[in-house]
Amino acid sequence: MILIGKIFFNRSLQHISILFFLFIGILFIPGFACPYPQTGSSNGSKSYISFEKINGSFAVSEKGDSAPLFINSNDYPGVIRAFKDLQSDIKKVTGIEPSLSIDKMQGAKEIIIAGTIGKSKVIDKLISEKKLNADDIKGKWETFVIQIIEKPVEGVDRALVIAGSDKRGTIYGIYDLSKNIGVSPWYWWADVPVKKHTDVYVLPGRHTLGTPAVKYRGIFINDEAPALSGWAAEKFGGFNHKFYEKVFELILRLKGNYLWPAMWDNNFNDDDTLN
Repeated sequence: MILIGKIFFNRSLQHISILFFLFIGILFIPGFACPYPQTGSSNGSKSYISFEKINGSFAVSEKGDSAPLFINSNDYPGVIRAFKDLQSDIKKVTGIEPSLSIDKMQGAKEIIIAGTIGKSKVIDKLISEKKLNADDIKGKWETFVIQIIEKPVEGVDRALVIAGSDKRGTIYGIYDLSKNIGVSPWYWWADVPVKKHTDVYVLPGRHTLGTPAVKYRGIFINDEAPALSGWAAEKFGGFNHKFYEKVFELILRLKGNYLWPAMWDNNFNDDDTLN
């Protein structure tokens, strides 16, 4: 464990990127920065995203139109929430927000489907019909696969499928697509600019990072006062669920799963049960 130690700076610092880096100690459980044993895709490329059309690729967004999103309502609420983030992330990159439908699939030739094995009816159906091979992710810890599938359901020609072995596996797959199309996990905390592209394609192949080599990876909020506490009070009204919503999203976008909240005069649950 490496603790990025205590550093004290002028409390007048306003920029959130500076505040975050100076007043949050990050507990890197070894491998947090690169927790997966493999990177890249089955097609041999480092990234499965192209901004030029390649034979067999899937158009996330093309010529001013973005592929609609579909998810089942019986999936985890956190997965549905992350999928809505992908919806807004695609708009950040392309300027075109895709539609998102729950349970009722839209009449489109190409769609993006996300779901968790055992929780998503459409994902389980794709597996049972042997259209999606999930043998290497089923039952695994926080594992996902992203794959283009031909004729996934009646009336749909092609689908980009994001399937997870468990709740966080699906969430990581969704946020991995967001990162690869150009939305940094640090887009909010560090104001990292979103890279704009008109056309975005997923390359053919089976894209997965495998199972994390390190089981628990997370953040320890170290020196929370006075600067971070003052900023949080001004921005959110304190260390409440509005503040932690941003922290949790960052952790998940970084493929982390663990938070150690620092407590001076605060109590994580008592102060706000929605935390």
